[in-house]
Amino acid sequence: QVQLVESGGGLVQAGGSLRISCVASGHTGDIYTMAWFRQAPGKEREFVAAISGTARIYFTDSLKGRFTISRDNAKATVVLHMNSLGPVDTAVYYCATHSDDLGQAPEFSYWGRGTQVTVSS
Repeated sequence: QVQLVESGGGLVQAGGSLRISCVASGHTGDIYTMAWFRQAPGKEREFVAAISGTARIYFTDSLKGRFTISRDNAKATVVLHMNSLGPVDTAVYYCATHSDDLGQAPEFSYWGRGTQVTVSS
């Protein structure tokens, strides 16, 4: 089992930046890919970004250039840096991990409870 805890969400003004983190615990040796998904009100959960154990990075095309993802394997942590935020980025952001490289597929094994990001206009 892997437990994931997200942190760093909050309220930010449009145009601002935010950094959210996710720390994994438990059987972290089973983790290969760490990812972020988000779910806006009334919408389905969508893929944001993922980074594999070999640092291969996947991004939703629309977020490239504004968001970056990084991980610290020693700390079992993945971080999402979000810049130039707008109201459309308002969502609950979920951390997810899997024991293989899934690319942008949603079938991750473990999920955190999410952290709310709210962008005011």
